[in-house]
Amino acid sequence: MTRPLFADAFGHHVWATQRLIDACLALSPEQLQASAPGTYGTIIETIRHLVGGDVSYLSLLTDGRVTSIEEDSMDLDELRAAIAANGPEWISLLEQDLDPDANVIRYREDGTESHAPLGIRLAQVLHHGSDHRSQVCTILTTLGVEPPAIDVWDFAEKDGRLAEVVTTS
Repeated sequence: MTRPLFADAFGHHVWATQRLIDACLALSPEQLQASAPGTYGTIIETIRHLVGGDVSYLSLLTDGRVTSIEEDSMDLDELRAAIAANGPEWISLLEQDLDPDANVIRYREDGTESHAPLGIRLAQVLHHGSDHRSQVCTILTTLGVEPPAIDVWDFAEKDGRLAEVVTTS
């Protein structure tokens, strides 16, 4: 069986978030409270938001099979476990015969509804993760901490699926 078309995109999304959390495990409590202008919040707030959002998106798209988490009280180890658990769930979802134009409705607690096609919702998952990982990397840099290598090429290289070939003229 072939892998789903977007298995690499979602595989990278989960892997990069795990690597970022792993890098942050070495930070002091004070460093986890650091923020930078233009970012979502502190490192820990941003990672909680990133993982909580990912679980929320997955819960919506699996009709609640994946249950919500209380990310506001979770530590980095718990957040890492949550994002790791999402990896197989994303692949399971992507293996289905999905209609990118299917209307997905998110019912909010305040009684409002958000309507968007499945394709847009999946794109948002990846954008949301990339945006907030980038923000945490920015904060790490302001602390003088080298952010982990988490781009897609790093992901491909880790899997042995990137080949750099020197050609001669």
